[in-house]
Amino acid sequence: MRGRVEDLAAALCANGLILRGGFTFADSEGAPHGPSGGPARSVLLVGQAGAAPWPHFLRWREQQPQVIENPLDSWSRQVIGAVADAFGARAVSPSDKPYLPFQQWAMRAEGLKPSPLGILMHPQYGLWHAYRGALLFEEAIALQEAREAIHLCDACADKPCLKSCPVDAYSADGFAHQACLAHVRGADGAPCRTGGCLDRNACPYGADYRYPPEVQAFHMAAFAGL
Repeated sequence: MRGRVEDLAAALCANGLILRGGFTFADSEGAPHGPSGGPARSVLLVGQAGAAPWPHFLRWREQQPQVIENPLDSWSRQVIGAVADAFGARAVSPSDKPYLPFQQWAMRAEGLKPSPLGILMHPQYGLWHAYRGALLFEEAIALQEAREAIHLCDACADKPCLKSCPVDAYSADGFAHQACLAHVRGADGAPCRTGGCLDRNACPYGADYRYPPEVQAFHMAAFAGL
């Protein structure tokens, strides 16, 4: 199976995606179904570090109709779905309904914890990573159990990620969605629209993986419906 997983990782890498760990479901867990409808035994998380998939996505986007809903989700589903078909898995997406517990899966697969912004903090990538989908197998895949990763937020005393937003969108009370949305859409929201979330960009970790401004602007436009 090791060679098969390596081949699978290589197929994802061709589009800038990477395997983000995985695990085997316990018999007592209510696992989602696999490719043939039986319960899944193992899951492999698929995602990105930095903006590696961006040029691959742009080339795909140029070949699509001008108006397409959720293009990045559509591209991710197509790429991960093709890999799933080739390797006997079922592909699932974080935006599929009913929603699957992707954040819990990711924490279990990589030993990560949430940052104050809710994004999982990675010891290498900081906040500049994402999960684009997962592959469900009806067979047990021998995977090394993830160790709890160093949580960089614990060593960060200043917490600049909670001090940079003009409307204090993130606080101990949670995320002020409407306040954030109104600001991003408003006259004073141009820095957020063109360069991304100021709180996220204030985090000092993973700077080498920071998304370029055009990628951040794309995600902010999708969030704000612009």
